[in-house]
Amino acid sequence: MMQRSVFFLSDRTGITAETLGHSLLTQFDGIEWKKHYASFLDSAAKAQAVIEQINTIAEQEGQPALVFSTLLDPVMLASIRRADCVLFDFFETCLGTLEAVLQQPPARIPGRSHVLRQDASYFRRIAAIQYALNSDDGANAKILADADVIVVGVSRTGKTPVCVYLALQYGVLAANYPFTPEDMGAIQLPPLLQPLRKKLFGLTLNTSRLQSIREERYPGSHYASFAECQRELQWQNELYRQFDIPSINTTDVSIEEISASIVNRAHLERRQHGT
Repeated sequence: MMQRSVFFLSDRTGITAETLGHSLLTQFDGIEWKKHYASFLDSAAKAQAVIEQINTIAEQEGQPALVFSTLLDPVMLASIRRADCVLFDFFETCLGTLEAVLQQPPARIPGRSHVLRQDASYFRRIAAIQYALNSDDGANAKILADADVIVVGVSRTGKTPVCVYLALQYGVLAANYPFTPEDMGAIQLPPLLQPLRKKLFGLTLNTSRLQSIREERYPGSHYASFAECQRELQWQNELYRQFDIPSINTTDVSIEEISASIVNRAHLERRQHGT
């Protein structure tokens, strides 16, 4: 497999450069990306160290490194351009056009998108995270009625990380309820969920994937056997069908995409980033 070095540079956290760069790189198959990260580049000395690293790697590999940047300092950006690299600068690509349209120069202040905003939205998201933790695995049945959405599914389908992400990213009050073998005597909703049916959103995945996840946790157990995983998934998926519970197959889907799908399909209010 071809190898290629790629750098993510930022004068703050580097989250934006990494996220956008990764989204672009996923469109190219057959390449093993050797990733290098340099965040909080706020001095000429730090920039020079990165330039030397870029040049060394380019010489070793016989080709320029790829560099994804959200640097705002024009001087530092100019120095990076002189390195042996192909530079993809996300901010400069758009700031010039925005400046012309808005007839206003950009502030060029690093980190503004990650400033801690002590507003109602921020505190709602903090409360949503606490809610997700308190209601994990149906641990507190009394507060399920307060949920914006109740994520359901058999054990190890990814309910907890999805709920936490929904809280952190969107400020959604997301609870989760795990279906257990005791729930599977008949194709019917557990009594606790019957009055909350409209809030349910199901997760599922294929049998092989579920078995693999369970096998890592409890190797050789009945819980992790193919037959048991298949039985539970068949019951669960029939329940989704019979009670018209919206669901998503998470086998090859990221937490981010699962969460965005739930927000969209369940028509949930987004309470993020000051909105």
